Amino acid sequence: MPLPFLSNQNQNHWFTHLPLKIANIVGAVFIMGGNVYTVISPLDVYYTGRETYFTPAPWSFFIWPLIHMLILGTCIYQFSGRGKEIILDRIGWRLPLLDFLNAMYIYSWTIQEYRYAFVFILFSGSVVTQIYQEVKVTALRNFSDEVFLHLPFSLYHGWVVGLVFLSGFEAFGVDALTEPAGTWTKFSVFMSLVLLQMVDFAYAYSAVEGDLPGCLAISWFLFGVVVHQNKERSEFVHWSGLGFAIFSLCWIMRCVIGLELKFRGRHNRLGIGEETSRLLGGH
Repeated sequence: MPLPFLSNQNQNHWFTHLPLKIANIVGAVFIMGGNVYTVISPLDVYYTGRETYFTPAPWSFFIWPLIHMLILGTCIYQFSGRGKEIILDRIGWRLPLLDFLNAMYIYSWTIQEYRYAFVFILFSGSVVTQIYQEVKVTALRNFSDEVFLHLPFSLYHGWVVGLVFLSGFEAFGVDALTEPAGTWTKFSVFMSLVLLQMVDFAYAYSAVEGDLPGCLAISWFLFGVVVHQNKERSEFVHWSGLGFAIFSLCWIMRCVIGLELKFRGRHNRLGIGEETSRLLGGH
C-alpha cells in the first residue's frame, strides 16, 4: 500500500536495495559496538594480547572506533543518489561481508585464537581492497565522496595492511616476553617494515594527490610499533622501526604537496608509471 506522504518515485528510491541498506547499518552498528566493548571491557583486551616483536602500542588500536564511526557516515550516505551509485550498486554486499569478517577477526583476537584471527584478517584485507579499488575508480572526489567514501576506506585499508603483518607475528612468531629476538625474527621484522614502506610508497603515488589517509594509517601503525618495541626489548627492532617510521613521513609530505598542487589546479608528474597507480586502483 503506497505511503500517503511519499511519491512513488521517493518510495522507490527509499525501498530500493532495502535489505542491503539494513545489512550495512546493522553491520556497522554491531562492529562499532564490538569496538566500544573492547575499549570499556574489564578484560583490557588491547593490553592483554600476545606480545610479539611487531606489536604496536595499545593506544594505536583506538583507530578502530574512528574508522567505524566514519563507516556509519557511509551508511547514511547510501541513501543519497551518489551514495546509492557507489555503495549499493558497485560495492554491494561486500560491505556487510567485510563487517562479518572484521567481527570474526576481533572475536578470534579477543579470545587469543591468533591463527584464526590471521585467516580472518587476510580475508578482510582482500574484501577491503576490492572496496577500496571501487571507491578509487568511481569516486568523483567531491567533499561528500572524500568524507564518506575515500577517508574511511583509505584508513581501513591502510590499518588492515598493518594488522595482516601483526597477525602473522601473533600466529607464528615468538613470544616477546619470554624469548629474545633471534636472527629469523629480526629478519622477519625488517622485511615486514620494508613491505609496509612499499605499500606506503604506492599510496603516495597512486594519484597526483596521493592517498593521505592511507599513508597516515601506515605511519600511525609504525610509530605505534616504535613506542612499544623499546630498546630494552630489542635495539634492532626499535631502531629499524624508528627509521622506517620517520621515512614514512616523507610519503605524507608527498601527499600534502600533491593535494596542494591539485587544489591549485596544477598537474604534476613525478615519474611514476601507470602500473603503480593501478596497483591501488588510482586514476
